[in-house]
Amino acid sequence: MTTPDLDLTAPKPGHHPLRERLTALDGRLFEAVDGRYRPGARSVASRLSRSADHGALWFVAAAALAASRTPRARRAATRGLASLGLASLTVRALGRRSVRHSRPAPAAALRLLRQLRRRPVTTSFPPGHAASAAAFAAGVALESPAWGAAVGPVAASVALSRVRAGTHFPSDVLAGAALGVGAALAVRGLVPTRGGGAPQARSRAEVPALPDGEGLVLVANTAAGTAERARALRDALPLAEVVECAPQDVRAELEKAAGRARVLGVCGGDGTVNTAARIALRSGLPLAVLPGGTLNHFAHDLGVENARDLARALREGDAVRVDVGRYACGDAHGVFLNTCSVGVYPELVRQRERWSPRIGGWPAGVLAAVRVLRADRHPLEAEFQGRTRPLWLLFAGNGTYHRMGLAPGRRRDLADGQLDVRVAHGGRRPAVRLLAAALAGPLTRSPVHAAVQVGRLHLDHVAPGTLLAYDGEVTEVAGRVTLEKLPEALTVYRPMPRR
Repeated sequence: MTTPDLDLTAPKPGHHPLRERLTALDGRLFEAVDGRYRPGARSVASRLSRSADHGALWFVAAAALAASRTPRARRAATRGLASLGLASLTVRALGRRSVRHSRPAPAAALRLLRQLRRRPVTTSFPPGHAASAAAFAAGVALESPAWGAAVGPVAASVALSRVRAGTHFPSDVLAGAALGVGAALAVRGLVPTRGGGAPQARSRAEVPALPDGEGLVLVANTAAGTAERARALRDALPLAEVVECAPQDVRAELEKAAGRARVLGVCGGDGTVNTAARIALRSGLPLAVLPGGTLNHFAHDLGVENARDLARALREGDAVRVDVGRYACGDAHGVFLNTCSVGVYPELVRQRERWSPRIGGWPAGVLAAVRVLRADRHPLEAEFQGRTRPLWLLFAGNGTYHRMGLAPGRRRDLADGQLDVRVAHGGRRPAVRLLAAALAGPLTRSPVHAAVQVGRLHLDHVAPGTLLAYDGEVTEVAGRVTLEKLPEALTVYRPMPRR
């Protein structure tokens, strides 16, 4: 059935060539949609459009992604919702105030037989449904192309349903989709994807390739909920040996594994990985790290997200040499792969570990931060760079941490030979000073914050009982504390970027 030419816009005084061309384009697109109309499409389009009201469809999709229990899917869901939120704010705050574009005339919508039960009374540009759909799909795709390919057709169908329903001009839907994609890109600018900060691999190491996993002994800390990840690695590498054990047995099992393994593997949080690194250093073995904790800073900075990434590196024999941080205080010493700190942070770690078995890691971290910052305490007194000064926090990173938008810092080079030292100076209010230091990021100097990169650092006159945190573990130090680097001391498997 053919339809007569449609008068899609109300007549307007004056001659506007651009508007006339836009109207003609909208007319052709409407006719193209009409030519593909089939009985029942009105009902389908109406239901699909209503399902996306107030973002309901995308919240359900995000919940489904999060339920998959893979880190990438959870990040994709979070990024999709953040992109949707920014797009919605833009539509509400700017779009409909800056462009007054009327809805398609009711007569045209009736001819297309695509009316919703309740016609919107707002302007046509930009269409919130199309912007939200595109923002969510683009946000998901930027974090996970595979999930983006699954969500994309649904988002396109929602946008098309607005045209089928006769509530938006096609050009407005396209512009709204562009706005949504722009919102997703803006969110990526603030919080880059994992792939946006791929670490360097300048210190490649010669290691054995394990096509079927033979020679790998991986110890998994069951307290971190690692059973599923360990099984996934065993499925990918059937001859790998996987030992699951309780936290109190991790060290003993790693020691045993080092005696019979060609490659020492570990699955757990940063503290468990630290233990494995010490044993690997002493045994001269390459280390394979499978993330299994809450934060997994070291594994993620290596580019290992899951069992698939680690299995690929093991099969292909891809590895790098990375720096190791070392602290020493008298006869006590240890290593750190991520960070080492004194001041308020070690107390926060101790509080978090106290509460995490009861309420979970993230809530425990928030509760610990509130308790530590509200407590009546005095700053640490220590001699730093030749001067005795009060310090709320001294943080030393194993490698330079780069600020990435509003996201926490990440390391792009794990063999740069530097300790990334950040200091929050003492003052009356620790919360204000620490917040200011966090917002200052990598600035070299500010009234409350200083940052330097050095190869070695000494802290003198540290009071007895001072807590020192390293990779989530806590110990006591006193007197002279030395922090230094062991350049390229540890060999670690990591997948090389695909070309």
